[in-house]
Amino acid sequence: MTGSVVHRVRGLAAAVLLAFALAGGGTAVAQTGNQDVYVSPQGSDSAPGTAAQPVRSLQHARDLVRARTAKGLTADLTVHLASGVFRLPSALTLDARDSGSNGHPVSWQGTGTTQLNGGEQVTGWQPVAGRPGLFAAPAPAGLDNTRQLYVNGVREQRARGALPVTLNATSAGYTASSSALASWQNPGDIELVYTAGEALWNVQRYGLGQWTEPRCPLASIDGTTITMAQPCWDNSTKRVLFPDIPGRSVNMVGPADLTNGRQPAYAENAFELLDTPGEWYLDRSAHKVYYLPKPGENLAHADVEVPVLQKLVDAQGTAQAPIHDVSFRGLEFAYATWLTPSTSEGFSEIQAGYTVTGPTGYATQGLCQFVAGGTCPYASWTKEPGNVSVSYGQRMEFTGSVFDHLGAAGLDLGGGSQDSTVNGDIFTDISGNGVEVGGVDAPMSSSGNAVTRGVQVTNNHLYDLPREFHGGVAIVNGYSQHDTLAHNQIDHVAYSAISVGWGGWPDKIKQPATPNISHDNAVSDNLIFDYMNLLDDGGGIYTQGITGTSLADGEKVTGNVIHDQWGLGKSIYTDNGNTYETVQGNVLYATAYSNVGSTHVDYRDKLGNNDPTLIEGNYWEQGDKDGNNKGVVTTGNHLLSTPSAAPAAITANAGLQPAYRSLLDQQVGGSAAPEPPSRIGTFAADKKLYTTWNPTFADNGSPVTGYVVTATAGTHAAHVTIGAATFQRQGYAELDGLADGTAYTVTVAATNALGTGTPSLPAAPVTPGKQAGKLAAAPAGLKALPSSTATSLHWTPPSDTGDTPVIGYRVTVTTGSGSPRTITETGRDAVVSQPTAKAMTRVIPDLKPGTSYTFTVAAITGSGVGATGTITVTTAA
Repeated sequence: MTGSVVHRVRGLAAAVLLAFALAGGGTAVAQTGNQDVYVSPQGSDSAPGTAAQPVRSLQHARDLVRARTAKGLTADLTVHLASGVFRLPSALTLDARDSGSNGHPVSWQGTGTTQLNGGEQVTGWQPVAGRPGLFAAPAPAGLDNTRQLYVNGVREQRARGALPVTLNATSAGYTASSSALASWQNPGDIELVYTAGEALWNVQRYGLGQWTEPRCPLASIDGTTITMAQPCWDNSTKRVLFPDIPGRSVNMVGPADLTNGRQPAYAENAFELLDTPGEWYLDRSAHKVYYLPKPGENLAHADVEVPVLQKLVDAQGTAQAPIHDVSFRGLEFAYATWLTPSTSEGFSEIQAGYTVTGPTGYATQGLCQFVAGGTCPYASWTKEPGNVSVSYGQRMEFTGSVFDHLGAAGLDLGGGSQDSTVNGDIFTDISGNGVEVGGVDAPMSSSGNAVTRGVQVTNNHLYDLPREFHGGVAIVNGYSQHDTLAHNQIDHVAYSAISVGWGGWPDKIKQPATPNISHDNAVSDNLIFDYMNLLDDGGGIYTQGITGTSLADGEKVTGNVIHDQWGLGKSIYTDNGNTYETVQGNVLYATAYSNVGSTHVDYRDKLGNNDPTLIEGNYWEQGDKDGNNKGVVTTGNHLLSTPSAAPAAITANAGLQPAYRSLLDQQVGGSAAPEPPSRIGTFAADKKLYTTWNPTFADNGSPVTGYVVTATAGTHAAHVTIGAATFQRQGYAELDGLADGTAYTVTVAATNALGTGTPSLPAAPVTPGKQAGKLAAAPAGLKALPSSTATSLHWTPPSDTGDTPVIGYRVTVTTGSGSPRTITETGRDAVVSQPTAKAMTRVIPDLKPGTSYTFTVAAITGSGVGATGTITVTTAA
């Protein structure tokens, strides 16, 4: 089994370490020295740790290193980790004693097929009597709980589905419409999931804001009474309100009224929901694992892994004794879990994987000066832990490695991280955030060793994440100085790609953003695409709070290429209190809502100015004119008529540098049909229905090529197939030939070269029928911002859409002479913008300089083309 686990990353580390050396990053593989330690899965801890007689465990290797470093190093020291799987009995814990010395680092060096594995294999599968297709096996010895299971390197789904009852929220949980749940097994292990995102068609908005996905376990079920676990329930359903500011919660993040957020999107981790191939369930009371295999899977020969450890590497320095000069190269960090969400704490997400925790968290945590007993500083909520973590680490390095099959954040370089490097790594199949840098609990730290500074996260590929805690972000950077996030490729992520800063929310109550030590951080030359595939109100690059002391040392967001955003948000999001940011020389297109925004008042003085921001020299579709909006300076930007018109000097430079592009060719993890899409929305018209969904971002090793849509009414099912590119462009699918007066339920499955995956959770049923024939009103707020050869056309969706929601727009372009040109504009933003009246933007290319054009815009619904709005503009000469 050992070889089958690690073959998927064969050759990765060697290629990347060579690239690192060629790029000037240092020696590719440390020179062998007589101080070196050798470790092998076939070694013995009674051996001396030489090349001929390696030790077996990483812990014993660490102890040998300590003996050497205690005497002072006279040369670089390398711990050579042989190929194979190191099944860790516990985390490799390091501290200041394990540091390099005398200018010589300690390197933990893998081969490219070296895996640090925190899991156990599940064997002994047998069919379950009375349940055709279902198999069971004894849980590994010592396993009390886990949240993940993998079959041949592919993450499988904990049993989930809709509850067979309706729920009415109470102060302690719910009253169910029947006692059907009272007989369910192990109710304390059942988890309710509250997926947020914008309300759309018949999809409701749950959660604690469109950017969150809280999870809360049940405590008990008694008849029809469901009691939810505390403190998760209170922390997810209660907020302290300002007595003198109507409708504003003291934490200032997300909605103040949470009564509409109490209905779960679905339930998870119940044996009774185990009904779909690829689902599994751990019966903790019986110490047994259940799995319903997918077609073609043979459990007698499969590598089935369950993560056991919550930490793989835990390097903990202190402000007084930092850990320093340690590198990790050529390793795969795999199979770790995180169990706090399975406790009564649950996962009460507030933003970017940070959660509200503690018995009175909703009333006190991070509320500091705003409530009596509030903990300080403001907004110091609980960070998601890393399965690999470093705190107070200096000159730490993670290079040429893979972080996958992980159940928390991948890598956490916590507070006090300094002059450290994350370079040439792959982050994928991670439950939460990819890379975390610094934190948010010390905004004004004055201790030299406690400041996060000089961290470089460069030339990494982060994709297909987060897989479980979907409000997570690929790279999260807190309060810091001189950090660089550059030349990364981030694609196929559920929410935002990069998040920087914190603490700006007090501008919502007309108070200054939280003072902090941040300055001179750079986010540059990243390639970001196919992001925000599940949640809304985020961005390709999101920044919050004060970024410096002036535009000179504030955050620089430069040279990034960001495109194909699915959820509502911004390419570059300048959110609350975002002060002194420069947005310069980026290429931004295919955005749902806005390329750069938003503008906020600077409350540090009483002059009424906005947070100082420079937006200069970008290539975008937004088309804003040059100007100075009370400190927000927009100048020298270029309207992008088509993506191909972007300068090659920017587009070719963004993303992985040439020496690292082989990362894109590496197969990490197993291969299978794709995961299902999510948030299926539908509406019905005469003899037809329309459906939209959030696309699959976890393709399991083969790109999604299309989707299969199934509408079911009793024993009758209708199907339609739509290509992935068509759906990306159109934003919906249409099923014709249905029976009026019959209720249909829709599911969607994704397809790749390996087959069609399991179907999604079903949409709420809809019933086709005759429509009244009422068309949509005219779009409002038309605005045209022309260049010489194109126009950025903006409009607000109609408030009255008539019989059905909007599915697109018809734009007609006319001149004084010549035939009109009609363009049908569809896409996810056309679908999702209407319920919240977010502005639409489309670039109309192929215009002539100095020419007057009239544009008419009409909404298209299931009943036809509605009334038009009109605007006339003359292109630049």
